[in-house]
This record gives sequence, C-alpha cells and structure tokens, in this order.
Amino acid sequence: MADKYANGRTRSSKPYRLADGRWGAKVSYRDEWGQIQRVAVYAPNELEIGDRVDEVRRRLGEGLPASDDGATVAQVTALWLTTGLESEDRKASTKATYSTLARKHIVGRAIGGVSLKALKPATIQAWLVEMRRAGLAPSTARQTFTVLKMVLRFAQRNDMIARNPADAVERPRVAHREAAYLSPTDVQRLLGAASSSRYAPLFELLVNTGLRRGEALALMWRDIDLDERTLRVRGTLTRVDGDLVVTDTKTAKSRRVVHVSPTVERILKGLKARQAAERLASGSVWHQTGYVFTTEFGEPSDPRNALRAITVAAKKVGLGGVGLHTLRHSAASVMLTNGVPLKVVSEVLGHSSVAITGDVYGHVAPDIAADALDRLGGALSLPDMALGGENLVQKVVQTQQ
Repeated sequence: MADKYANGRTRSSKPYRLADGRWGAKVSYRDEWGQIQRVAVYAPNELEIGDRVDEVRRRLGEGLPASDDGATVAQVTALWLTTGLESEDRKASTKATYSTLARKHIVGRAIGGVSLKALKPATIQAWLVEMRRAGLAPSTARQTFTVLKMVLRFAQRNDMIARNPADAVERPRVAHREAAYLSPTDVQRLLGAASSSRYAPLFELLVNTGLRRGEALALMWRDIDLDERTLRVRGTLTRVDGDLVVTDTKTAKSRRVVHVSPTVERILKGLKARQAAERLASGSVWHQTGYVFTTEFGEPSDPRNALRAITVAAKKVGLGGVGLHTLRHSAASVMLTNGVPLKVVSEVLGHSSVAITGDVYGHVAPDIAADALDRLGGALSLPDMALGGENLVQKVVQTQQ
C-alpha cells in the first residue's frame, strides 16, 4: 500500500451521502513521519464535494495542513502569550505592552471568538473598524494589528492555518504628527512653575540633555563622571507588571555617552547634596539603590509621578499638551535652530538613524534651510564691478554677438 502514497500523493474515497443530507469524502496521505493520515471532507451537495477534495489535495501538495485549526483566535492568542511571545528576544516592557494589547483588544473583543477556520481578511478589517469606532487611538490600533499578525504568524508556523489572513489586510495608517516643542521662553516659564516640585531637577536635566524620560530616571551615580564631564546612558526605567525595572535602551544607538555641560553639572551636584541630606534624615529606612533620581527614601522615582508633576506645572502657566517628552523635543528644536548639524543632534538624542531625526523634527527644517540658502547666496554673490562693470548676462550676450 506504501507505493500508493509515494512522492506525497494522496488518495480519496468515493463521495458518500450522510444522514443529514450533506456529502462527504475521506482524503488519505502520508505525514512527515511516514504515517498514513486521513481527513474527512464535507460539502452541502455532491457537486461541491469534488472541489473540497481538490482543495485539500492542493494544500497537502504545498506542504500545508489539510485544514485550518478549529481553535479560536482567543485560544491561539493565549497560547502565543505563554509560549511564542515569552520565548522572543524582546524587552520586558515591550512584552508587557503586547500582552496588554492582546488581552484587551484581541481576546476581549468579538474577533477573539472567531475560529481560525472562519477568520478572513474581511473579519480583521471589521475588527479594525470596531476599534476605530470605539475611539481607540490610531497608533494603538496599528500596534494591536501588529500583535494580531504576530499571533497568526505563530499559528501558521505551528500548522494551525495555511495562510495568514492578516497579510492581505493593509496595516492601519497613523497620520504624521510633528513633535510638539516649547520655545526657550516657554521652557523657562515651565521650569519656573515647577521650581518647587521634587521633579524640577529632572525637568531641567531633560531639556538640557535631550534624554528620554526613562533614560534619565535609570541613571545611576556610577554612570556619572564629572571629571570627564560625561554621563552614560545604559538603560531605561519603566514599569513592568507593576514593578519599576531597568530594561534595555530603545535602540542600540540609545546606549550612548552624553556631555555634561556646566548647567547639567550644577543639576547633578544639587541632586547629590539633596540625597545626602535625605539619607541622613531617613536613617534606617533609607534604601541605597544608587539611582540619581530617587524618592526621599532612596527608591527609584516613578515616571507616572513625574508626569503628574509636569502636567500641574504646565497648567499653572497655561501650556497645554505638555509632557515629559516635550522637553526632549524642545531640546532638539533649540539645537537645530541654533545651527547644530542634524547628525550631531541625532547622536545626542540616541536615534537609530539620522532619517528618524529629520522626520520627527521636520518642522524645524524650513527655517534652517532658508537660513542656509541665505548664507549661501551671500557667500557666492559677486559685486557689480566684478565683471568690469557689466552684468554677467550682458557679457555673455555681447560675446555671442
């Protein structure tokens, strides 16, 4: 009987009618271990059963599973969370974000109850529409779509589905938004309003270095070298599963050495003195963690508390839409408008490429370009008498005559 299945060929039984009126057939094939397997195929009538058998044969011939799995999207997502995602080499904070999105917007929505067999591109498109109508931010919908695509890719690798239906769906677009930034005057107003806050030194450091919030809060005293006037960015402080932990930087280039200016030196020395006083006042309850930014008991500062503090300060001076990242954007904007080359700004910010810097801060480029062209014109302009008192065009015309 083995020769009948040679070279991956299949066999099928004659169609037969079931008691409920449907038609069926059985397709036999050898699996990757050489074992004979049989799959039942059903259709509502005799005309369609042949097409169903041909479809199964085609899938088997292409090395695909005979049929898609009957598990639901929610069930596969749960499996992916505990095996697929857990085994991936990603930051803990990224895994936590993906897990939250998957549970809330995939398992927790109607698409979670759809079986893999029934999942079509149109189903996914309807799910995207559902999220949009629910008021989900476009960036969140886009990221959740990415997670679903990863879940379905996991199912495909494990022979649960033949093809990934998400591949046929266009990834949600997110409108480009220019980075919000403050003028130097507004920065001074904001810092003045926050001067009484425990987080005032953090705000001042961010706008004077361009560090990300998590990068600044992850700084430890061993990363600071005032003799060499440098600080080293090694990680980012974030909350994962309720705990504050230091994870890898956003990109490889985010691990960088940043120059310590006199202003930053003053900020750091002030923090050092404050910590020394608080350590004495706290006594035995002080936790020696080594962080630059701490609570009054030495624990790492919570990013959420810093965000609340800057929101309060911004409200005092009537500045809307201000967050901790606004200070980073403001630092970049000031550097660019003061003639610092884009590549240098990119390195200071720790971007993975200059292209990202140019894209994020494109709103600054027109002014810089205008100034550059004005300087170019001034440098190359010739005095009227440079051509013997004649205009260059006139000189050419006369020569041709």
